[in-house]
Amino acid sequence: MYTVIGTARTRTARVLWMLEELGLPYAHVAAGPRSADVRAVNPSGKVPVLLVDGAAISDSTAILQYLADRHGRFTHPAGTLDRARQDSLTQFVLDEFDAALWTASRHSFILPEEHRLPAIKDTLRWEFGRSQAALVARMGAGPFLMGEAMTVPDLILTHCGLWAGLAKFPITEPRFADYLKTMGARPELQRAMARG
Repeated sequence: MYTVIGTARTRTARVLWMLEELGLPYAHVAAGPRSADVRAVNPSGKVPVLLVDGAAISDSTAILQYLADRHGRFTHPAGTLDRARQDSLTQFVLDEFDAALWTASRHSFILPEEHRLPAIKDTLRWEFGRSQAALVARMGAGPFLMGEAMTVPDLILTHCGLWAGLAKFPITEPRFADYLKTMGARPELQRAMARG
């Protein structure tokens, strides 16, 4: 059984959602970032952490790809062109969506107040909007980013879309909004978020 450490109001939600999609049993320790429970297995104090046979894996993207590879779902085989496209989409989502939202969070409530630059959020919202147009141009014809099959970047992007709503980053592309509405209705995601 896997153990997931981290609260569902963080990137831990991505890991909980993946495990729900895989239909696997897991234990969940809803510990906050930098808490004693987290630092015991990840000295940086960051969440999520996945415990596998006594070993700790950190970083939500690494955990998602590990689970996808291990269980042969939500991924394409390594060394294929489809996997290269999948990895490219993953990096695009992390660079263009996750990074903007994380930077905004840091300048809203994470950094010490004297190091916050609140005005940066206007620039980040502008970048977020511009990135949506580039995303829509890369989306496949099916219901998921790559077409008919749900893959790792779908979990990351959907989580970023939910995060954007909380951070008041507008979704300006109708196709992206429709995608988020469909993905947000998945029962597996609802179960994962209910752990928050």
